[in-house]
Amino acid sequence: MSTLKVDTIANTAGVTNNRVLQVVSTTKTDTFSTTALTSSPADVTNMSVAITPTNTSSKILVLVNGVGGYQAYQVNFRLMRNSTPISIGDAVGSRPQTSVTSGGYVGNASYESYHYSPFSICYLDSPSTTSLTTYKLQMGTYNASYTVYLNRNHGYQNLANYDATTASSITVMEIAG
Repeated sequence: MSTLKVDTIANTAGVTNNRVLQVVSTTKTDTFSTTALTSSPADVTNMSVAITPTNTSSKILVLVNGVGGYQAYQVNFRLMRNSTPISIGDAVGSRPQTSVTSGGYVGNASYESYHYSPFSICYLDSPSTTSLTTYKLQMGTYNASYTVYLNRNHGYQNLANYDATTASSITVMEIAG
């Protein structure tokens, strides 16, 4: 995990808000897999960062990027602040609320093991706290019979040059409010 703290910034024409006060980031280069359902997603290991805001009026800009791999159905990702889901869709019937969905149903057994789909989340949070705050990524699948992946595809054979590994990251920035 990397942290960048800014002690002082020259005040330009009286501007005090909207300055970046600190940046915390981590990059995950290994792979992760789960059969957890989207309704109860799994925490992605090493995809969390902790930041302590300096003011309750600060905003936290959360940036997440990565690549989901799936067998036949999409990978669903959820952004969390501590134990609270954030940047999720509205509740509609029994549909799961997620931050982003990567991929979709393929329906072709010949190709369904080799799909990757990039995703990103950009969310401006207002945690209203000066306590340590953790942002993390969770992921799940539509059907527990299917395994979903981060940073690789389902097939992942070492003998093919199309089965690449990728990296994912989560970065948070405290913005003065």
